[in-house]
Amino acid sequence: MTEKTCILNLKAKNSQEDIDRLVTRRLVVGKFKGKIMKYKTIIPAVMITLALAIGCAEQDAQQSNVQMSDVKTVTEIPEAPEYFLLRPEVEKAYGYSHAVRIGNDLKISGAVSMDDSGNPTAADDMEQQIKNVYADLGKVLAHYGYSFDDVIVENVFTTDMAAFLEAAAYRNSVYTNHFPTGSWLEVKGLALPEFMIEIELEAHKAR
Repeated sequence: MTEKTCILNLKAKNSQEDIDRLVTRRLVVGKFKGKIMKYKTIIPAVMITLALAIGCAEQDAQQSNVQMSDVKTVTEIPEAPEYFLLRPEVEKAYGYSHAVRIGNDLKISGAVSMDDSGNPTAADDMEQQIKNVYADLGKVLAHYGYSFDDVIVENVFTTDMAAFLEAAAYRNSVYTNHFPTGSWLEVKGLALPEFMIEIELEAHKAR
């Protein structure tokens, strides 16, 4: 029986109010069926999208675990100081080491003009004392494989600043590429009265 026939039969048996109620019910049922069909289309699409998202998340997690397993833990071991004595007996008698290197950094104690027995040389000759001092410093640098190009700090202590300034041009032959940082200080005296100049250095060299 069609809806039209049903309504005609109702007109014969029921009031207009009953007819309106039936029509309304059928319209509601029709809309509900339309929504069900719509959700039947949407729900599978949502399920597929959710499944893909979960799959991608699991894959990313697996890749992350693989990458983390490939990472190796690197532990830095502090390098032990490497000491050097240029004149062991003299330096032990005075109680110091001429140089020490830790990693890439090298520190050199103040050098003065002396012979291998620790006796002062070139007394009253500032220029020669300067040359003797740089000669010793060059030996210490060479021991570690450094050169004056690696020097980053130079501190000069002198008992006669005027005499040092007159002879300081010799430094141009020592530092041929660039000069280091540092300070020049005039002092009242050094270890022995004959010493007119003392120079200490710091150097750095990337390995």
